[in-house]
Amino acid sequence: MIAVVDYKAGNLTSVMKSLRAAGADPQLTDDPAAVLRADRIILPGVGHFAATKFLEEQGLKTAIRERIAAGVPFLGICVGLQWLFAGSTEAPGTPGLAAFPETCDRFAPGKKVPHVGWNSLSIRPESHLFSGISNNSYVYFTHSWRAPVTNATVAITEYGEPFTAAVERANIMGVQFHPEKSADTGLRVLKNFLEWRPC
Repeated sequence: MIAVVDYKAGNLTSVMKSLRAAGADPQLTDDPAAVLRADRIILPGVGHFAATKFLEEQGLKTAIRERIAAGVPFLGICVGLQWLFAGSTEAPGTPGLAAFPETCDRFAPGKKVPHVGWNSLSIRPESHLFSGISNNSYVYFTHSWRAPVTNATVAITEYGEPFTAAVERANIMGVQFHPEKSADTGLRVLKNFLEWRPC
C-alpha cells in the first residue's frame, strides 16, 4: 500500500492524480496505523513549515520514522523535503525528522521570493530518482525557503545561489520541486520512486 500522508497542507488532488498516472493506487491518510502498514510513503506539502507540527501531534512522525527504519521507501515533496532536515528558520520551534542534520533557510536577502516557475536541474549520475532523466531537465518550483546542498543532494538548482532540488540516501528521498506539476519529467521521478528497490 502506498500511503500519501495528509497533514492538511498538501497539494493532494494533483499528487494523487499524478501517482495514478504513474501506475500507483495510492491511499490518502492521516492515520498512523495506515502509515505503519504502508509499503511506500509520500509526504507532499505546501505552505508554512509550521504545518508539519501536525505530524508530531497525530503520531505520524513516529510512524514514519519506524517505517523508514524498516527500509520502507519515503518521498517528501516540497515542504516534505524540507521536513527531512533538522528544521527550518521559517518555524524555529518546529523540529523536522532530522534524517539530515542541516537546517533549511530562506533565500538570500535581495532575491525575489517565492521562487516560482520552471528551473533546471543539475543531476548527479548515481541518483535512482533521476534514472532516465537528462541533466538540465526543467521542473516546476514554488517556494521561499530552501535546503542547503549536502552530501545527500542528488540534484541542484540555481536561484541566485545553489540549493538542494532533491536528496536521496538509501530509502529516504525528497524533491523541492513539484513532480505533479512538472510534466513528463515529474512523472518519471514518481515512477522511479515507485519502482525503486534496495540494491
